[in-house]
Amino acid sequence: MLKQSSRSLLYLTGLATFFYVVHKIVFHFLVIDDQDFYYALETLYAVFYILSLIVFIILLKVKAKSFDNVGMSFLLSTSVKMIFCFLLLKPILKNASPENTLEKMNFFVIFMLFLAIETILTIRLLNEKQ
Repeated sequence: MLKQSSRSLLYLTGLATFFYVVHKIVFHFLVIDDQDFYYALETLYAVFYILSLIVFIILLKVKAKSFDNVGMSFLLSTSVKMIFCFLLLKPILKNASPENTLEKMNFFVIFMLFLAIETILTIRLLNEKQ
């Protein structure tokens, strides 16, 4: 169990790092200046990484106690994460200028990316034999 959980956490870390580097490269080649963003790209990736790490650690603990509740725990923890992310997004949404459209899209792309990573890790966790 410990080996599988550490492998999944390394998978999360590796994917987050990979997508961060790709994101920075895309911004560099498209000459997008993220200095005017409310949240720096590094901050968003760090926050989403930490939230995903917390969600996955919770799922590992739930799996150890009751494998049948992993799916419901994923839904509950993801819902709580969405509420927290909405609170993070509020300052960006308040600024209704056309210039921050890219910033809104950036936030949602990162959110969906980490949600996909969490979903894949949860599917892998649920597919493990007990």
